[in-house]
Amino acid sequence: MPPPVFRFAPSPNGYLHLGHAYSALLNFDLARKSGGRFLLRIEDIDNTRCRAEFETAIYEDLSWLGIEWEQPVRRQSEHLAVYRESLERLEHEGLIFPAFESRSQLKALVQAKDKVSPWPRDPDNGPLYPGDAKGMLQKERDRKIASGAPYVSRLDMAVAVASIGKLSWTEEGVGPNGETGSVEASPERWGDVVLARKETPTSYHLSVVIDDALQGVTHIVRGQDLFWATSVHRLLQELLDLPQPVYRHHKLLFDETGKKLSKSTAATGLRELRAEGATPENIRQLIGLGSP
Repeated sequence: MPPPVFRFAPSPNGYLHLGHAYSALLNFDLARKSGGRFLLRIEDIDNTRCRAEFETAIYEDLSWLGIEWEQPVRRQSEHLAVYRESLERLEHEGLIFPAFESRSQLKALVQAKDKVSPWPRDPDNGPLYPGDAKGMLQKERDRKIASGAPYVSRLDMAVAVASIGKLSWTEEGVGPNGETGSVEASPERWGDVVLARKETPTSYHLSVVIDDALQGVTHIVRGQDLFWATSVHRLLQELLDLPQPVYRHHKLLFDETGKKLSKSTAATGLRELRAEGATPENIRQLIGLGSP
């Protein structure tokens, strides 16, 4: 049997905090204890928020924690053509449609539908796609695309689910409601998810499953906030004939107000803690991992 492969895949759109340290150290520890491999991947497809200084800080913070990773590091921005190939495959199979509504138009559509009855939401409480682009004639789509109209590429969820049938995944961790073991996937709860935008030929959902497959990742260990996104990932794996990894969703860390640590809320960062005199062992104690 080949050794298990674990990975930590941050986005360089801010500085790492304690929550990142927990996930990175947990993956690193599991790889070492199992005689496996540990990979670092930089998920930098968002060219409006990702910055070089944040990527440099990721390397510095992880090295300070005592984490070592294989080289070279995979940077998603260097592999856009690979994601585009998979998107084109899905398009060829009739599973993708262009949607031309702007964010403000989608918001207005949802508000109008909510006045009639509550519009369905996905597991992250975002509204499902409310537009009617799937019913647009092909010649109208071609005309709008040729005119340079901005659009996103959405997965036709109903068609995709019907083509695959029931799906599940092996959960070695625990979901938000105690789910573990064999978990039934429910990708339809996400509606017609965005798989690419005009300016970026991929999305998190699409690029993450392709990268994990190409890098031979066997064990995906990540936070519970991504538990239900696994349903979409399992669907894409089946549609693209990619291997199915084992999943382990771990606990999240929260601040003193009960909010999940995040870059957007300026949670205490590893750089700040290091500047205040914290040691890597202090960090392990703070996040409850103990000595390696």
